[in-house]
Amino acid sequence: MNSFLLALVALVAGYFLYSQFVERCFGIEPERPTPAMEKADGVDFVALPWYKIFLIQFLNIAGLGPIFGAILGALYGPIAFVWIVFGCLFAGSVHDYFSGMMSVRHQGQSIPEIVGYYLGPRVCQFMRLMSVVLLLLVGTVFMVGPASLLSNLGFTGLLADKTFWLMVIIAYYFFATILPIDKIIARIYPLFAIALLFMAFGIGGMLVFKGLPIPEIGTPSEHPQGLSVWPMLCITIACGAISGFHATQSPLMARCIPNELFGRRVFYGAMVAEGVVTLIWAAAAMAFFPNGVEGLSEVLGKGGPSLVVNEIAIGLMGSLGGMLAILGVIACPVTSGDTAFRSLRLIFADMFGIKQTSIVRRLMLAVPVFIAGYLLTLVDFSIIWRYFAFSNQALATIVLWTAVVYMVRHERNYWVVLIPAGFMTGVCSTYIMMAPEGFGISSDIAWPVGIVLALSSVVAFAIRTSLKNENDEELI
Repeated sequence: MNSFLLALVALVAGYFLYSQFVERCFGIEPERPTPAMEKADGVDFVALPWYKIFLIQFLNIAGLGPIFGAILGALYGPIAFVWIVFGCLFAGSVHDYFSGMMSVRHQGQSIPEIVGYYLGPRVCQFMRLMSVVLLLLVGTVFMVGPASLLSNLGFTGLLADKTFWLMVIIAYYFFATILPIDKIIARIYPLFAIALLFMAFGIGGMLVFKGLPIPEIGTPSEHPQGLSVWPMLCITIACGAISGFHATQSPLMARCIPNELFGRRVFYGAMVAEGVVTLIWAAAAMAFFPNGVEGLSEVLGKGGPSLVVNEIAIGLMGSLGGMLAILGVIACPVTSGDTAFRSLRLIFADMFGIKQTSIVRRLMLAVPVFIAGYLLTLVDFSIIWRYFAFSNQALATIVLWTAVVYMVRHERNYWVVLIPAGFMTGVCSTYIMMAPEGFGISSDIAWPVGIVLALSSVVAFAIRTSLKNENDEELI
């Protein structure tokens, strides 16, 4: 229990302390007009109060990842707490802040366009492909996941049919994608936020009140399948630690933020809030079932993360409270899936230079996207999730390197993003070497190669930048 509470305090304290340091490194300009003011169009560029933007950003990024990912990550034991805290504060929140603020500085452009500006047109094309694939996978996963949860709530007849709920969710996603952001998303997200916060604080409060045996950091633990902490845990728990998907969502809010002063609250703060949710679910998954991780593994084998959510929510909060908690869980993916498709529309709009003030033009981009998303729902869920996990972290790594170049060009302290960029380079390279869908290389080879790549990328960039600065000074 002490490790869990300490991790919770660390996340909150980290926001108040480290986020200010990150903000100073970036160098905000409160007097600078934001895209919401300069490009207001009543559809995507709409100035909103900062607390609404925070709630929307929080719900945009808090999909199934901080819940399902936390449950699967709990199989590694309490070391997951360490990754959630350090990953969230020093990598994920930094990634989210820079992806949002770089978009603010670039007229609200989508992340592939920003990457292309700093890393070149070829990387831009790659990022466009990566972003489109990732968002399609996210949208698909967040159609199927909530539909499965809703069909298992104990309803009868049509309401127990997964296909029915899938069609309802697709219909909602479609309208949320094409209508102005202040018509649906900005109005209903506060309600979803209440459900989500009820879920998080309810589960966390009951963990403490009932004194469940949450294991302490340092307790010996081994993954039931023998998977290694490095890099598998860093891929399994993405949302809540660091997630490339968030970079596709931040530009949505960069188009609505009225002042750069609110960037820290919205982008860094929303990520820390997601880290808290992730931490609570990881702790609950470790402590709720008899025999700890072994018991969790058995339940996962019977019904996957959805069954774990059901049993924990109802077991800790009773039938009514559990039902409300499950609805909060359902709100997470629903409020990420809709903006995943909205982001896709905007990425294609930026790519082809199509203005979105006309409903016909929005439909022209949205309809093909939804057809592709529906076809992906016919593919096996586990396959989609595996490729989503890796592509998600690879995208985060590219965004961090983009932020590094941004900071160098603007002569700011680039180390705040260089270190997490190097770390994530090591994570992704090690994973692709070890994973079954990668090269399947032994950890004896993959680990040292991945670590060397991480360290060498940081050192090489720092040396190259230092030499360039010296040459520039000599020229002056």
